[in-house]
Amino acid sequence: MAGRIRQPIDTAALERYIDNNVPEIKTPLEVKQFGFGQSNPTYQLTSVSTGQRYVMRKKPPGKLLSKTAHQVEREYRIIAALGPTDVPVPKAYCLCQDESVIGTPFYIMEFLDGRIFEDHAMAGVSAEERTALWKDAVRTLAKFHRVDYKKLGLTDFGRSSGFYDRQLATWKRICAVQEKAVDADTKEPVGQIPHFDKLHAFFANKSLQPKDRGTFVHGDYKIDNMVFHKTEPRVIGILDWEMSTIGHPLSDVVNLAYPYFTAGLSPLSNAAFIPGVTPGLPSSDEILGWYSEVAGWDPKPEMNWAVAFGVFRSAAILQGIAARVAQRQATSEQAKKYADAFKPSGEKAWELIQQQSTWAQSEPKL
Repeated sequence: MAGRIRQPIDTAALERYIDNNVPEIKTPLEVKQFGFGQSNPTYQLTSVSTGQRYVMRKKPPGKLLSKTAHQVEREYRIIAALGPTDVPVPKAYCLCQDESVIGTPFYIMEFLDGRIFEDHAMAGVSAEERTALWKDAVRTLAKFHRVDYKKLGLTDFGRSSGFYDRQLATWKRICAVQEKAVDADTKEPVGQIPHFDKLHAFFANKSLQPKDRGTFVHGDYKIDNMVFHKTEPRVIGILDWEMSTIGHPLSDVVNLAYPYFTAGLSPLSNAAFIPGVTPGLPSSDEILGWYSEVAGWDPKPEMNWAVAFGVFRSAAILQGIAARVAQRQATSEQAKKYADAFKPSGEKAWELIQQQSTWAQSEPKL
């Protein structure tokens, strides 16, 4: 999965930093870049003498559109804090905030030698194993949500209430910047998410919002952000923590079950993912049931609202990728496909609201 380096780094400077600060890692290093990662460039570091592999995550180069994105510092902090718990995470080795080393802050973590499924259908496994893999992914999320962030000393990692209101305010601010990003060649702006103002007004209506809750949330919990054991149906590590915070656990539940409610919407949707048809693929009710057993609460009554919000949030994330593509800051080789999906996602979010809510059907005056 790791190959050519699309965004070069000063390997010699990195090795000097490691020699002085991380004695567990032996230099010199062979450096490759992973193809995945929409936001933060991700590299594989291999010790030439020991063959041991590590992963480095850094902020992208250049001027960043948002101060709330690309937070490798947050990633490192929560991975390090979760290390002693029963939540599977890579070992955290170091965080470097000195930009003079390789140009941006970065951190280094353990390389997990396991399986990463790039699609939710989990091709190449038996029906029985597919069910077991999904079940452990769901139960792992529930275990994560049950971790007491106060006991880990992370009370300042986010606010314990008002998650969806904060999300709305954040995305409104970020989207206002993203939509104005100008393409380096065409000079055309990225543009607004369809129905943005109406979507914002609906989600801001407190009488329609889910019951307020406050737990750790991952922010991008999905099948391809997990590493599974090579031969056993269990999660050995959760990846990509830059959007983690204290928030509403329903947001993570929706993110994991997202393909069940938006099949075909993703630019990289897999035709093999067909609930009720794909052998061993659990139903959405089974997923919510497994989650409830471990988490201790039932998310099902609030899923409709949360799914619509999840699609809206996805549109905002995809718009951000479109902005990075426009400014030639995108780090993934598949970025263009994702960028093109932000407008259809906005349309889908409004469609879901219209299907579910008489409020939306009345077209409130904004």
